Amino acid sequence: MVNEIDFLKEANAFKLSAPAVQDAPLGNGHINVTRLITGADGKKYVLQRINDRVFTNVKLLMQNIVRVTEYLNRRKPGSSLHFLKTAGGEDYLRDESGYFRLYEYAEGISLEKASCAAELKTCGTAFGGFQQALKDFDASLLGETIPRFHDTVKRVRDLESAAEKDVCGRLRSVKPEYDFYISRKQEAGRMLNLLAEGKLKLRVTHNDTKLNNVILDPVTLSPVCVIDLDTVMPGLTGNDFGDCIRSGASTAAEDEKDVSKVSLDLELYRAFAGGFLGSCKEALTETEIKTLPWGAYLMTYECGARFLTDYLSGDTYFHTAYAEHNLVRARTQMKLVADTEDKMNEIERIITQEAEA
Repeated sequence: MVNEIDFLKEANAFKLSAPAVQDAPLGNGHINVTRLITGADGKKYVLQRINDRVFTNVKLLMQNIVRVTEYLNRRKPGSSLHFLKTAGGEDYLRDESGYFRLYEYAEGISLEKASCAAELKTCGTAFGGFQQALKDFDASLLGETIPRFHDTVKRVRDLESAAEKDVCGRLRSVKPEYDFYISRKQEAGRMLNLLAEGKLKLRVTHNDTKLNNVILDPVTLSPVCVIDLDTVMPGLTGNDFGDCIRSGASTAAEDEKDVSKVSLDLELYRAFAGGFLGSCKEALTETEIKTLPWGAYLMTYECGARFLTDYLSGDTYFHTAYAEHNLVRARTQMKLVADTEDKMNEIERIITQEAEA
């Protein structure tokens, strides 16, 4: 289907400064199809075919993205992606080939993994700056593109349901892993309970704070903008902080088979925390700052529970390269959860110190 799409034709349905003349694949994302488009005047754009099986309400998705990017660019021109309208004035195109959107290409580089603490601090600065810039944006103006995406309590219930059904007969072989996650389910609602009690507020959050979602200046390595805004919606600041810690401050890959190599690097943790809080601490409440360590803990726990759920369910959600891939991922997250528990006192000291710096 993708090979049959005339991407130049789709791009030319938008209000470009000159006709699109060149098309090439871009990036390694698994959700949307992404192409680099070049116009006759040399200007570059990113054209994406939106995966409407994952994002079932494309109108809401694009409404969220356009509201946030236009707000950011009004505050500081060029600080966010700029989406172009179609010739008919719409934010996205729908035709027989699917749903498409187009935005100006953001020049720069992105990191798959930080090679040093300074790089992780820069990404912390970017995601903290995103929070700071949107501190006065009314999160109720946005809808949930993936409902209950970071509802950790629901994710644990999903794991229990998958274990009860045990459609692949795998539960017996992963009972220690299952027991590990279920034994900690009382922690799953820690932040959601604070929200329900009015002690935390919903903010505009990114909800997919991977390092490669930050565009950096190739010379100075300073942040240019935050990209991949499909999951921008109301959420908790601690989740955005925690999701990047989960992947960025680990000493090993998410699917490292040897869990002895997996641990939480406190130097990297401090670097990201310093960048993040250095950009947005004045926008956060004292309670929000205190929840940052738990955001990192819960995002790791939640992700591991999701990997195990998918393994028990027959690997229907996450892409896998081999039979036990999701189980390996669930085990790396277990190791990070346990290591975070052991280091929680030091982690809380780091957050306090960086908040007061």
